[in-house]
Amino acid sequence: MYWIDPIGDCRWTQFVERHSEASVFHTVSWLQALRCTYGYWPIALTSCAPGVELTDGIPFCSIRSWISGSRLVSLPFSDHCQPLLEAPAELPNFISYLQEHCRQSRWRYIEIRPRKIPGVLEENRVQREKPNQDFGYAPNRATHQNYNFHQIDLRADLQTLFNNFHKNCIQRKIQRAERENLRYEAGRSNSNLRNFYQLLLLTRRRHRMPPQPMAWFWNLRDSFGKRLTIRIASKDGRPIASILTLVHKNTVFYKYGCSDSAFHNVGSMPMLFWNAIQEEKCRGVQQFDLGRSDLENPGLSAFKEHLGGECSRLTYFRLGSRGPIMPSGQSSMWLMREIFAHMPGVVAQMAGNMLYRHMG
Repeated sequence: MYWIDPIGDCRWTQFVERHSEASVFHTVSWLQALRCTYGYWPIALTSCAPGVELTDGIPFCSIRSWISGSRLVSLPFSDHCQPLLEAPAELPNFISYLQEHCRQSRWRYIEIRPRKIPGVLEENRVQREKPNQDFGYAPNRATHQNYNFHQIDLRADLQTLFNNFHKNCIQRKIQRAERENLRYEAGRSNSNLRNFYQLLLLTRRRHRMPPQPMAWFWNLRDSFGKRLTIRIASKDGRPIASILTLVHKNTVFYKYGCSDSAFHNVGSMPMLFWNAIQEEKCRGVQQFDLGRSDLENPGLSAFKEHLGGECSRLTYFRLGSRGPIMPSGQSSMWLMREIFAHMPGVVAQMAGNMLYRHMG
């Protein structure tokens, strides 16, 4: 096994472009944004010797934190990051190596976030009752977290896609947005980004969580260029909702959404997704990755299903876990949210700038 620098090694970009299971989270653009914003150092594990064309690889970021512990994560702030292998039979060799690497190093754990488990889970089946426990066939495997994942197949015609929307929750909301004369804008200008971020601050405060650093979104924009789009809905000149999407090959990825709760009843979010679907389909995109949803947030999962998203399960795994440094559990999460809920906006933003590099 060999460790390589996926940003500096040109073989990685060529490999990601070739591999059918590579996503936006495998790209150098995503890795560069992580490194520039949070100081994480990207590395990738492969069985291919130096100078040989890559045929497999798993990217990681090295996170060193005195708060949350030093670890390898594939990949921070990514909804999923499928191990890119030639065949499912390769996975046990990678897992065995990673287990030994974790034992010999000072990592608290190594986390892997597969899109699906090769040879174990079918991609489009939901296993709600029994999360898979056979990842990697390794003795110290541990299921860390489960999420719902939704994806829309965009290969149908636009009328069929619209008909697949929930009639009351999506179709009528889109019609309501038309009656409200909402203004729609798509781009990646500085003003687009600032309007998006102001709505993000409102949303994170509503969710009682610190906002991501503004630098993260600047770096994403600079890394992805035209493959990043910010869509904004405005009412009487006031931005009221926004979504940020990324494109890789034939898939568009919904990564962030935010809104002003005072205007939730005017259909701005359904309108934004409908416009995104129409625009990306015209560009030849075939899949709309709606990302992960916490199992404790059934409302978000329901919204994605109302958009026509097909639900499956994401399962994250930790190898060689020695236990977290930060307190965990429902009580500590409740306490953290209560603290952020009462922070002044500027203080919460400063806290987000400080804490997010420890949260990946």
